[in-house]
Amino acid sequence: MAHWKDHLALKVTNIITFLLFTGGSSYASLPPFFGAAHPTYLTPESWIFGTWGIIHLLLIGMLVYQFTETGYHTVVQGIGWRFPLLCLLTAVYSTLSSSYANSKTTDFVISILAFVTIAFVGATVSHIYRSIKLHHPPKNLLDTAFVHVPFSLFHGFSVVLLFVAGFSAFGVNAALHPAGIFTKIFVFIALLLLEGTAAAYVFAGHGDVVGAAVISLSILAIYNHQTIARAGEFIHYSALAFFIISLIAVLRATIAAFTGRTNVGGATDEERAPLVG
Repeated sequence: MAHWKDHLALKVTNIITFLLFTGGSSYASLPPFFGAAHPTYLTPESWIFGTWGIIHLLLIGMLVYQFTETGYHTVVQGIGWRFPLLCLLTAVYSTLSSSYANSKTTDFVISILAFVTIAFVGATVSHIYRSIKLHHPPKNLLDTAFVHVPFSLFHGFSVVLLFVAGFSAFGVNAALHPAGIFTKIFVFIALLLLEGTAAAYVFAGHGDVVGAAVISLSILAIYNHQTIARAGEFIHYSALAFFIISLIAVLRATIAAFTGRTNVGGATDEERAPLVG
């Protein structure tokens, strides 16, 4: 039986790193450019970054939950020291993504560093996500709410941020340059990959509706921001189409989870998709 003092150093470190590195720093990626050094043709509307607030609120619950016996097995054994590392990397990404300079070369270097950092964030959260999904399935409502849901959100949102950071580093400045044919092609491919990733969350294994939903809503945020006047009809309506496709998959999986019917992948009742993995 786990005691609340077991691995106390890790539990305290989790709290300290969360307070020092996660708190307000992640919100630096909100206005004015929403996590990018300059606006691109994949920049989403700012409301999607409210996802950070939901993630952080649930993670506060995780920091309390880790002192319980069930929370000990999931948080300490399933996540371990990767959570403090994730907090640190997220803070570095937030700082880089909200840093601007008058020099075009300096901005480019910062954008590259932000892209590399969010890739490390994605890799770290993927390790956590895989560990709790495969080895620590939800045991109760608290396990679901304070561990599985926030990391499903974090995992899905990190995929979106990787694409946003990539366009910031290598794409054109939407405020200065119109979208050319290659920009339109790359935006279309990015949206296709995002929609495919959202579908994969639903179809893979037992499915993950929460992870799929945050990607689907991010595509909607891209559609909201990339208006016809701003990005042209092709990008605007491509984002709308991919949002609708991803939303249909999310809604079908959600209905299957609540009704107990077979899921969109044809699984049996025992294999139907839950809300989180």
